Amino acid sequence: MTTGAEGGSGAEAGRRAGALLAKARGKAKLTIADVAAKTRIPQRHLEAIEAGDYARLPSRTYAIGFSRTYARMLGLDEREVTEQVRLDLEQADPASPARPDRFEPGDPARLPSRRLAWLSALAVLVLVVGAFSFYRTYFSPGLGPAPLTAPTPAQAAPRAAGPSVAAAPAVGASGPVVFTSLADGTWVKFYDGAGKRLFEGQMARGQTFTVPADAANPQVWTGRPNMLGITIAGRPVATLGEEEVVMRDVPVSAAALLARTAAPRPAAPAASAP
Repeated sequence: MTTGAEGGSGAEAGRRAGALLAKARGKAKLTIADVAAKTRIPQRHLEAIEAGDYARLPSRTYAIGFSRTYARMLGLDEREVTEQVRLDLEQADPASPARPDRFEPGDPARLPSRRLAWLSALAVLVLVVGAFSFYRTYFSPGLGPAPLTAPTPAQAAPRAAGPSVAAAPAVGASGPVVFTSLADGTWVKFYDGAGKRLFEGQMARGQTFTVPADAANPQVWTGRPNMLGITIAGRPVATLGEEEVVMRDVPVSAAALLARTAAPRPAAPAASAP
């Protein structure tokens, strides 16, 4: 008899929180389906909570979290209900430690879905890739990939014309200075001696930029000087360099470019030695 009485008391204890919730639901004239629709908690889990059968729930976290959401929807004291659920869990399983986990997460019904978690991770990845691309383009323009196709002979003509126009009298020290991109994706920045930006961006193949005649001490910054054809008053002059290398604060006035072209290059003696 004693054993039967204790068993009945334990079963009744396991239904205390569930009975309280079921009674409040009845007063509110709501069905289990109504509660499931309002709380987004599966109906089978609500039925298990009301029956005090917490073993049918995935874990004690779900039992406490779902009960809290259920109590909140009914306007009951959430803390009182969740404390009762903890007591019910301890009485239903005496082997479990008393009040084992006080750091339970929020209501499982309010946890982000797997789809939302994947979207968040994708957004972070896009931000990281965008930041890396900005750093490489702005701070290290010369590190970008080389063009997939080599420039045509016609486009490479300004480079070959360098030695023939080394003498300053062939081109006057005045006239418009025009830069032409010989390949797609040529990053370049033009600015004057005070640092005022005249142009900055990725130039497409064939795109041109004319240095303003009134610019004071115009200069250039690029990572592909060999892909910038140059003309002064319509006459081609040598490029700023023969390979991809970052060049910065290079004067690009007509006089400066002619002086640069007329100056002997270190590689010239080695090429004529044979």
